[in-house]
Amino acid sequence: MPEVIHLTTEAFHKVSSHENPVLIDFWAPWCGPCRMQGPILDDVAKAAGDKAIIAKVNVDEEPLLAGQFGVQSIPTLLVLKDGRIQSRMVGVQPAHTLLAALQQAGA
Repeated sequence: MPEVIHLTTEAFHKVSSHENPVLIDFWAPWCGPCRMQGPILDDVAKAAGDKAIIAKVNVDEEPLLAGQFGVQSIPTLLVLKDGRIQSRMVGVQPAHTLLAALQQAGA
């Protein structure tokens, strides 16, 4: 069953250029809206199956990665395809919006 993976800076490079779209949620444990987004990401991972990678980056643990993408508020969600940003969303997003962004990116 597809799951949400937790990315570190080291692991990021392995998934960022993956052939499937990658949805990344930049979050922090102390962020209320981020905690609301978590279960939605679980649903998106199940719905997307093996057509996309769903990942989370803890901005407290990976500040350089968050800075690399200009994350200024959380949650920020990015859809990457071939290492390029296809979509950027800020704030809690419903599953259908995230799935639509992944589909647009080729999932």
